[in-house]
Amino acid sequence: MKWNKSKVEGRRSKVQSPKSKVEGRKSKVEGNTSRVESRESRIESKNSQLPNPNSSLIFGVLPILEALRANAKRVEKILVAEGGHEKRLHELLSLAKENRVPFQKVPRQNLTKFVEPGANHQGVIAFVASADYYDAEKLLDEISAKIEAGEKPLIVILDGIEDPRNLGAILRTAECAGVEGVFIPERRAVGLNETVAKSSAGATEYVKVAKVTNLNRLIEDLQSRGVWVVGTSFETKTTYSDWDWNQPTALVMGSEGKGLHRLVAENCDMLLKIPMQGKIESLNVSVATGVILFEALRRRKLQPQ
Repeated sequence: MKWNKSKVEGRRSKVQSPKSKVEGRKSKVEGNTSRVESRESRIESKNSQLPNPNSSLIFGVLPILEALRANAKRVEKILVAEGGHEKRLHELLSLAKENRVPFQKVPRQNLTKFVEPGANHQGVIAFVASADYYDAEKLLDEISAKIEAGEKPLIVILDGIEDPRNLGAILRTAECAGVEGVFIPERRAVGLNETVAKSSAGATEYVKVAKVTNLNRLIEDLQSRGVWVVGTSFETKTTYSDWDWNQPTALVMGSEGKGLHRLVAENCDMLLKIPMQGKIESLNVSVATGVILFEALRRRKLQPQ
């Protein structure tokens, strides 16, 4: 994506007030995002991947029910044995649906590899995050408040990071760079499991990590609040050092090997790249995130808020 001055100037005029709504932008992707969301909901039970086994594990109907009642946000995913007693699981699955906790039906023998030999899992196990998630709406409101107060928050959005060590390293970097918060998708991405907590060197206790259902809607919401959203791409000619980091900015990083999803890339205000000098075309996503965040930090120190 080339640096389009007229596009950037037009975007700049739309975000003079943090409370202004970018209706045109919303209408542009509304149809696409709704179709994608509908498609995701139809195929979720068949194609979603198993959680990382390093997540904390609980099993049995009552323990999982209590986990959902107490703090459903920490429940990453539920696996249910095929042919299980539907009546006994009715309340559990209803709570999961109500709280948008993904669940998947699998062969009963698949559950045995996650529990101790002889354990009575009652046909249901759940993977639970090793740290609390931050409420997404609360984080968005805090970002708006900082912008209204004249501050320029720096935010990170992760588009489908699957390696827990990469997520942990990114959270560690985000904490050191003073990032306001990190948004991750609910589906097809690693959550805050034990490996993430260990790899973050304790950063999961300090960084505000929020899960959202739809990254495209999140981008729209941030833009309407006065945040510039920049993604990364090999194809753009604009480098990460060309961007003006001394303004409210959300950095979107793509998944390992795949990069940003097409709609996510299209909805960013600008796409940036890190110039490569060697024969390898790209950096590890956690390394690339660190390079860009600390360039943003350096530029902000040169031009204090």
